[in-house]
Amino acid sequence: MAVQQNKVSKSRRNNRRAHDSLTAANPNECKNCGELKRPHHICAACGHYDDNEVIAQNDEIDLDEDAA
Repeated sequence: MAVQQNKVSKSRRNNRRAHDSLTAANPNECKNCGELKRPHHICAACGHYDDNEVIAQNDEIDLDEDAA
């Protein structure tokens, strides 16, 4: 059975865990629409990535009634 050699105080234990906390997000502005987005990700608002349209938005797609 494992028995501790010396008692670890609350201060020493908490100092060891000081780097385990989560860091805050670092959002960037989209160059196209100005919305906040995650770095190196496609903008959810306009579908652009680095001045290129990657995803077409729903209002831009023309669907034919006969195709459905």
